[in-house]
Amino acid sequence: MSAAHDPYAALRIRDYRCLLAGSILASVGMEVLAVTVGWELYERTGSPAMLGYAGLAQFLPVLLLALVTGQAADRFSRKLVVQVAQTTIALSALGLATLSWLQGPVELIFVCLLTAGVGRAFAMPARAALIPQVVPTPQLSNAIAWQTSGFQIANVSGPALGGALIAAYGEALRAYQVAACCCLACAVLFVPIRPRATARGATGRSLESLLAGVRFVFRTELLLAAITLDLFAVLLGGATALLPVFAKDILEVGPAGLGWLRAAPAGGAFVMALALAHRPPLKKAGRAMLLAVAGFGAATIVFGLSRSFPLSLAMLALAGALDNISVVVRHTLMQLLTPDEMRGRVAAVNSVFISSSNELGAFESGITAQWLGPIASVVVGGAGTIQVVLLVMYFWPALLRLGTLHEAAEPPPNQQVRP
Repeated sequence: MSAAHDPYAALRIRDYRCLLAGSILASVGMEVLAVTVGWELYERTGSPAMLGYAGLAQFLPVLLLALVTGQAADRFSRKLVVQVAQTTIALSALGLATLSWLQGPVELIFVCLLTAGVGRAFAMPARAALIPQVVPTPQLSNAIAWQTSGFQIANVSGPALGGALIAAYGEALRAYQVAACCCLACAVLFVPIRPRATARGATGRSLESLLAGVRFVFRTELLLAAITLDLFAVLLGGATALLPVFAKDILEVGPAGLGWLRAAPAGGAFVMALALAHRPPLKKAGRAMLLAVAGFGAATIVFGLSRSFPLSLAMLALAGALDNISVVVRHTLMQLLTPDEMRGRVAAVNSVFISSSNELGAFESGITAQWLGPIASVVVGGAGTIQVVLLVMYFWPALLRLGTLHEAAEPPPNQQVRP
């Protein structure tokens, strides 16, 4: 291996290993929670729209609290914010377990999802902003590649574990309990982390300070383009929320098959994340991102038309692999272009976009599936993703011209910030 590129540089840092392990367990818990809630809601109601409302319940806290959560990550201990947030999610999972055991009202399920969404809203920006405090700048891109690898490990194992637990016990109770344990384990693993002290400056409590992250994103052309591309691509092209419908009614593979369908995108993304971690940085990161998102849309279309379980798995895995390229480019740009004193607020804005593309995308998929049917909803969404790529290329040509990600850290003024 060339001395110029150490693929394990970030993993040699103890605090980062704790952060990575905790993040993986937190993501496993959320994935088990997501697949279990989807299965239980569809079993109890038979309504695709309810799957959309579940996504909306998890998205609303991230949207409504974005300014507050970003401010919290910049004013208080980011480690402590993550620990409290993960404990909140664990309590929500235990609430869902109780409701499942007692067959409580469906409405209370959404209350628990809202509470979990609040915890997630605080955890996401604090955890993202904590990475540069434990990893030196030269290893930051490598750390993000491993972070996405860990995230994809969680996305593979979480849904598969949730589906297996449901299939083994014939109920959702054990799956919710496992989700709670994973979230609590994350809080424990963060205990030994000792973040480097950084000069964050005065953040204040004014509205101007709260909106600083929003203004920064909208003034930073490359970051805005990357976030917008990811937002609308997954918002339109994501089929995850409808997988319970495909598993039960179209592919007829049951809860265990649902777990594998949920895991397939993460399996592909994990392979891609490992490849990105072991190879030198992308030389034409912008073009790679645009091509990857277009391929994501095409794979989504094929999945929507498929009646074969192996083909459906393959297309979901391909979509996940291509999406991971976009994730690595976007996250690295966010960390490299953002000053530390603003990382929490910018990460909170990014969290809104992530949740918009995932949870709000789930709401969009559920509602359009109710109107058009699940197959048409997925196919039209995939076609819309390809259109988004063309629009981003037109409105932000600087993204297409982007070379290596580290070149973006100090771009010429007319390429970084819009007047």
